[in-house]
Amino acid sequence: MGTAGKVIKCKAAVLWGMNQPFSIEEIEVAPPKAKEVRVKILATGICRTDDHVIKGAMVSKFPVIVGHEAVGVVESVGDGVTTVRPGDKVIPLFLPQCRECNACINPEGNLCIRSDLTGRGVLADGSTRFTCKGKPVQHFMNTSTFTEYTVLDESSVAKIDRAAAPEKACLIGCGFSTGYGAAVKTAKVAPGSTCVVFGLGGVGLSVIMGCKAAGASRIIGIDINKDKFQKALAVGATECISPKDFTKPISEVDALSSCHMNYGTSVVVGAPPSAKMLTYDPMLLFTGRTWKGCIFGGEVAGPPDSS
Repeated sequence: MGTAGKVIKCKAAVLWGMNQPFSIEEIEVAPPKAKEVRVKILATGICRTDDHVIKGAMVSKFPVIVGHEAVGVVESVGDGVTTVRPGDKVIPLFLPQCRECNACINPEGNLCIRSDLTGRGVLADGSTRFTCKGKPVQHFMNTSTFTEYTVLDESSVAKIDRAAAPEKACLIGCGFSTGYGAAVKTAKVAPGSTCVVFGLGGVGLSVIMGCKAAGASRIIGIDINKDKFQKALAVGATECISPKDFTKPISEVDALSSCHMNYGTSVVVGAPPSAKMLTYDPMLLFTGRTWKGCIFGGEVAGPPDSS
């Protein structure tokens, strides 16, 4: 492309500080360095994790460009990039896949050591490719998709089918994969199971789809917002419950204690606020329940497609 090797000026939604509104700014996006990829964003989703940065529940440096659910087209690549080329349609990965570290090599792992979940705000070489008003702007979780162009490490992009609809495929970058994978890969829902899904947002609905695909016979959706019930039933829930319909708060029986004491499994999904801690009665585990956490649904990107 004609812009390869040049600085690109484009629009981006910049957060200058915590609890401040997004500011649409003209930014400069530097060319990709070695083993990096510059991508033109076609569509991006909005995730609650992005909101955590705004409210300070997730640590980040400012100014920053957030966003991590997207589909884009590779505009140019740096030296040494082999898995994608200009013109390829890709999904940015907030969870990189270096395919070399212990987590990547282990078939049960996906939390690559190159992940940036602590607000480092830079690419692998320790610097940023964004500038606004003469100031460097931080990256977010290796992705930064609230911009017309972004730069990512090669390990943070996955090639997808050219025919994939951007406005739908962008959800594979976080929301859908996180929920679906939590059911199929992390919880390992078995045919005939009874499943309960607490929270029926985008991730919760994806959990329901995963439970249905795995063959669960009963899928109970729980949310205080009954407007979500119709959609939950449409994607596979067999029934829905609102805690507001009961005199005893459903919060008195949390997800872990609602599991069968011999073989029940509870999976915690989502990004928790940084200052929050969980407490539980150890007897809940002693009696045979399993408590798991997962990130990105335990999913990993497939091997590079060289076609």
